[in-house]
Amino acid sequence: MNNHSPAVSVVMPVYNGAATLSTAVDSILAQTFTNFELILVDDGSTDFTLKLIQHYMAQDSRVRGFSIPHSGVATAANTGMSKVTSPLIARMDADDYSMPERLSLQVAYMNSHPEIGILGARVKFGGDRKTAGGYARYVDWTNTLLEPEEILLRRFQEAPFAHPSTMIRTELVQRYGGYNTGNLPEDYELWLRWMAVGVKAAKLPSTLVVWNDPPTRLSRTGEQCTVENFYKMKSPYLASWLHDNVSPEKKIYVIGAGKTSRQRALMLEQYGVVISGWIDVDPNKIGNIVNERRVFGRDVLDKEPCFAVAYLAGHDANDQLEEFMHTKEFQLGKEYILAS
Repeated sequence: MNNHSPAVSVVMPVYNGAATLSTAVDSILAQTFTNFELILVDDGSTDFTLKLIQHYMAQDSRVRGFSIPHSGVATAANTGMSKVTSPLIARMDADDYSMPERLSLQVAYMNSHPEIGILGARVKFGGDRKTAGGYARYVDWTNTLLEPEEILLRRFQEAPFAHPSTMIRTELVQRYGGYNTGNLPEDYELWLRWMAVGVKAAKLPSTLVVWNDPPTRLSRTGEQCTVENFYKMKSPYLASWLHDNVSPEKKIYVIGAGKTSRQRALMLEQYGVVISGWIDVDPNKIGNIVNERRVFGRDVLDKEPCFAVAYLAGHDANDQLEEFMHTKEFQLGKEYILAS
């Protein structure tokens, strides 16, 4: 990278995004921070996406366009990141909108915090809260995670960032690799993989992106983003964290004895995690033997040295659990971790 390189490269993969691409691109070109390049990667679109990209390339020298055979968002994003000429990479999706000050604030933060490798921002939910209440609540939850320690401790609960709000360091892509392909959520996997080797993450308190929720959003329609594939992907990272952070003399219990919770928790076994039993509040379940393990009440947490991994459904259930753990003076990351 020479002295004339831009300060940041915005990478935007797009597939059949002609209907929304202009709004996304125009939001980048309208940034108050102007020392950037915008890399657009057409992922083999069959609409007029490529023509739009060519139009923007002719209008603004900061726009660079590339086209590849249809290969999926991870490959398209990796292609874009391989073309960057700057030390920072901002991710952006072709159906979202960046506030005018986004790049200015994120570049300034990254330049003044060299210890941070992944930087997000709060986002505004761009969908219908009545019809997509679950997605909206997830967005609200991500907006509560700002400090590096919060993000680190809660990263197994759900993906801690809205992907199009993130900025990363180019050197980390070169050191630890870009997006993995296949049936997995490529953004979440990259964050878990990087944080597992010590990369620190943070989030700006400013709302810098409108995260839209169209029916075609990959997180709704893509096979890689099914709930099952989320748990398959994060299980080895959670298992590795448990091996590194839970003393061998502590028994590991799973909070949540329902069928779905047990199925997800049992994925940890193939990575060497020994589950000693289940914990539940339902008196009809306590005392039963399921998957060759006994279901205990929460009082087991007081009876022996142990660590709890919680697989509960919904943020409300997690909030109630954390209130209980607080009354016991149990700390997140020391006596328990949230895995859903």
